[in-house]
Amino acid sequence: FFIYIYRLTIMEKILDLGCGPFRKYPGAVGVDFNDDCKPDIVHDLNKFPYPFKNDEFDQIYIDNTLEHLDKPLIVMNEVHRILKKGKICKVIVPYFRSRWAFVDPTHASFFTVSSFEYFDPDSYIFKDFKYTPCAFKLKKLVFNEYEKRLIVKLFAKFASRHPWFYETFLSHIFPLGGITFYLEKV
Repeated sequence: FFIYIYRLTIMEKILDLGCGPFRKYPGAVGVDFNDDCKPDIVHDLNKFPYPFKNDEFDQIYIDNTLEHLDKPLIVMNEVHRILKKGKICKVIVPYFRSRWAFVDPTHASFFTVSSFEYFDPDSYIFKDFKYTPCAFKLKKLVFNEYEKRLIVKLFAKFASRHPWFYETFLSHIFPLGGITFYLEKV
């Protein structure tokens, strides 16, 4: 209850990019290209810049949307521009070994445990391959975050704690479905 009151008091501004018709994050400004979804703002996320001011949002959710977009690096540059410093962007995508990554013919990108290291200043990938000037600190990585089945939930917990080990030695045997990245703007 007190968290709810606190949240109302500070009035966080939340953005849901690619909100879709059934899963807009509660309290968020929903953006989608499909007017039938009844988003708050109709905008094609492949068109830049996004219709928002710099440092406008306290939280950004990109739930099963980034894999559909043509230029994920430019999308993340835009997310970096409109997210306040020190705030979190939550990105949920199908894991590249999952059948869900390939079953949808509209998926344009595939994601591994290292995909967002291109944005993390602590990563050698960020240091060696300067594809983008924007930086996000990878705060947390979670496999199958909303999993209900016990055995898969336990396996996902192990994979989330040991993502490199899981991806290298186990993911081809027991592929998990989705991966969530919590990214803090630096």
